[in-house]
Amino acid sequence: MNHRILVTGGAGFIGSAVVRHLIESTTHHVANLDKLTYAGNLESLSSIADSSRYRFHQVDICNAGALDQVFAEFRPTAVMHLAAESHVDRSIDGPAEFIQTNMVGTYTLLEAARRYWNGLADDAKAAFRFHHISTDEVYGDLEGTDDLFTETTPYAPSSPYSASKASSDHLVRAWQRTYGLPTLVTNCSNNYGPYHFPEKLIPHMILNALAGKPLPVYGDGSQIRDWLYVEDHARALVEVVTRGKVGETYNIGGHNEKRNLEVVETICDLLDEMVPWVDRGQTSSYRELITFVKDRPGHDRRYAIDASKIERELGWKPQETFQSGIRKTVRWYLDNRQWWERVLDGSYQLARLGEKA
Repeated sequence: MNHRILVTGGAGFIGSAVVRHLIESTTHHVANLDKLTYAGNLESLSSIADSSRYRFHQVDICNAGALDQVFAEFRPTAVMHLAAESHVDRSIDGPAEFIQTNMVGTYTLLEAARRYWNGLADDAKAAFRFHHISTDEVYGDLEGTDDLFTETTPYAPSSPYSASKASSDHLVRAWQRTYGLPTLVTNCSNNYGPYHFPEKLIPHMILNALAGKPLPVYGDGSQIRDWLYVEDHARALVEVVTRGKVGETYNIGGHNEKRNLEVVETICDLLDEMVPWVDRGQTSSYRELITFVKDRPGHDRRYAIDASKIERELGWKPQETFQSGIRKTVRWYLDNRQWWERVLDGSYQLARLGEKA
């Protein structure tokens, strides 16, 4: 079946990977709805922008009237909701935007979807899906070294970001139980890969190292995350929206637990191999740039996902190990200097291309 999928936040890091996968690897039609905040970058979609199955709408998910218009014109069979403010440090400095986008925006989108869904014929109503993409950070952190987040782990968010995402998860489930809107929820571990905004850990470390700048590691770097290659995540999300069971939650993880310091050291070692430090007039390793800085407030110690349910029920599992994925990622940043230079100097924000009909 060919779907018509409305992707919110499709110019962001994970969203753009989903849109690229849908256009390049399926026959589905895609409407990409994105406000184009600092994290939205249309240049991440240049490879598929001219597809006849793709259209872009610059819309804020808090704008109910604009949402109604997109639903009416595009007539989606599914919504994949990725639009969100997602940076923990930014949420600590300014939580208001996270409350507005992640909570009010999700509510506004749910209501727009419900209005549209209520107007569908019975068979179309039964086939419609609203897929909400969330994070493992809603679960808080894990105490033991062997514990894993499951789909029934109680919520215990630690930051304004994770609290706002937990709230949006609850809204989505309430709209399913109260109104019957056919929803699904996924919670993923830390993503990494091409087109990742440079403020995030992995690209930040790559680009700082290339510039010879310090590589700041919070605390002692012992915080553990489960790393998921973004293209693996995109494949999982499409499996869920097209084959998942209504009302279910699916955790998506990479089976790659790494300490933050280990991640940074791996990046340094790959750069030593690919762009040797000695070739740049230095005598040692990029590891010499690692510096330890004061830990951020409420920093969770360990996240780890039990992704057995999605493998068991939908047959998905990650194709990339951390070793293969991080090598591809470092290589991509070395080969795509123009993309990240335009992000760093802000010129990417001038590429507001307008809506494609």
